Amino acid sequence: MKDDTPTRTHPSYWAPHGGLPGQDQLLTGRAVFTEAYAFIPRGVMSDIVTSALPFWEKTRAWIIARPMSGFSETFSQYIMEVQPGGGSDRPEPDPEAEGCLFVVEGTLDLTIAGKAHRLEPGGFAFIPAGTQWTARNSGDAAARFHWIRKAYEPVEGLGLPDPIVGNERDIEGMAMPDTDGRWSTTRFFDHDDLRLDMHVTIVSLMPGAVIPFLETHVMEHGLYVLEGKGVYKLNRDWVEVEAGDFMWLRAFCPQACYAGGPGRFRYLLYKDVNRHPSLRPRGVPTR
Repeated sequence: MKDDTPTRTHPSYWAPHGGLPGQDQLLTGRAVFTEAYAFIPRGVMSDIVTSALPFWEKTRAWIIARPMSGFSETFSQYIMEVQPGGGSDRPEPDPEAEGCLFVVEGTLDLTIAGKAHRLEPGGFAFIPAGTQWTARNSGDAAARFHWIRKAYEPVEGLGLPDPIVGNERDIEGMAMPDTDGRWSTTRFFDHDDLRLDMHVTIVSLMPGAVIPFLETHVMEHGLYVLEGKGVYKLNRDWVEVEAGDFMWLRAFCPQACYAGGPGRFRYLLYKDVNRHPSLRPRGVPTR
């Protein structure tokens, strides 16, 4: 059987490396698409499902979420793979799109509004809508990172949020109440800043820890498992998940989980926040 476990440059993050299963492999897998959630296991992130993107050089992308009518509608999420010497000076084609980057392997040289940054594994950047930025790989190994894109929803009088650059190793995790630290979140954003219409966090659960109720809420989710394994309740189903798997949850999809061990269970989480739900299709004017 083909071993799809990559060589990792950081022990805490799993990233796809492509390849194809052999002709002797069974077709049965864990991928599921339902009316309430999609589950994309790491084993289907092969070479033949990658996309090339305009103005990105020596780059391919696994597009694991995109807006779809009648499903999740607020965001797209990519896993980007940029080879040495590759990258883009025109990465974002949509002037209304904001973006978040999270590096899982290699290094990424980033400029935001003319200011240079180098992101290593665990590195995070938030790029406000309309901000000029570039991304390049000047290292000697491939850079792999998540890119979450969302059409920004401005609010009159609040102004645009500021760029954010950091690394999760420098952020103290916040323990959830009454959990003795067994369930915690690493927050890249100030959750009291109403200029923001999205949050990206890392959720961590120690072996045996649980999210002990069926969360059912308006926020859409993208959940990429960075480390470990667990069992996730998605709508009516219990689904076994492991590092490298992705879950895409529609608004109001019931959800809960417990960590299976033997190590930590951690995932990168997107959600839309801080805005009234739209009462008409985007682009339709009010009277």
